[in-house]
Amino acid sequence: MVAKLNDVAELAGVSVTTVSRVINNYGSLSKKTIDKVHAAMRELRYQPNAMARSLQGKSSQFIGLIFPNIQNPFFTALTNEIEQLLFEKGYKVIIATSANNIEKEQQYLQMLAANQVEGIITSSHNLDIATYKDTFLPIVSYDRYLSDNIPIVSEDNYRGGYLLGEYLVSKGAKKLLMLSDDDHSNSPTTKRYQGFSDAVSEHSHLTTQNRSSNIISTKDDIEMIVNYVVAEDIDGIFAYNDIMAIQLQNALRDANIRVPEDVIVVGYDGSPIVQLLHPDLPTIIQPIQQAAQRLIDTLFHEIDNQVSTEFSMLPVTLYVPK
Repeated sequence: MVAKLNDVAELAGVSVTTVSRVINNYGSLSKKTIDKVHAAMRELRYQPNAMARSLQGKSSQFIGLIFPNIQNPFFTALTNEIEQLLFEKGYKVIIATSANNIEKEQQYLQMLAANQVEGIITSSHNLDIATYKDTFLPIVSYDRYLSDNIPIVSEDNYRGGYLLGEYLVSKGAKKLLMLSDDDHSNSPTTKRYQGFSDAVSEHSHLTTQNRSSNIISTKDDIEMIVNYVVAEDIDGIFAYNDIMAIQLQNALRDANIRVPEDVIVVGYDGSPIVQLLHPDLPTIIQPIQQAAQRLIDTLFHEIDNQVSTEFSMLPVTLYVPK
């Protein structure tokens, strides 16, 4: 039997109104009250609005998307591809951007559940959020580890990093700088840094700087990196995404450093708009259309309570300017 809102209220020892406020993150409630309601929801396996949906006799036809931001051209392209493919299946999307903010992401998760989405596709950078582990919504993650019970669709990050390392070595780069946003998690994206390190380990000197994964770095951040490049005679840079790589290309040229003659900068993502506007940037191209389709296929396996198919990692390719 499907649990009702008042079942949760009775088990938690609170009013139905309080349960509703917890679900919708409305008003001021104590952590003790919130924890009691969440515990009751878990015990009863209550999903917000589950009864309303069953009374309707049909699905909501909505899918939730949670991405760090859509300023990044890669996430813009991926979101657009997912939205189009879902529309062709008769579904619409609700898009939320977490902005690397845990509280904001928790609220979006609760909002999406309350609005009866059928499932969620996420590429959150906020790891170890308990809400992901506790939710009963079907969830699929893109390239991020969230919990053991949430399937991940991933690309061959190790191969991508390795290809970039090989490329810089082949171009004669000897002193390399790797800018990473490694959060020391179990997420697949960390493997690109290991792949890069392995490719250059026997050929070049490598230093690493861990940087914030904000989409646009500040002028001071970029200036500090450029100063380091000059002081250490760096001749090759691996940036953690294309936007950071483009910022560095521009800043180096402003400092009268030739790119790529003096310093080669490589990126990662390979979105169509970056390839169009910055064809001089060597980068790893991630298969956006394949990733979108794989995410949707995996999510619908979860929605239909089917055993998820073990997919191989999606391939990546190295783009080199002509």
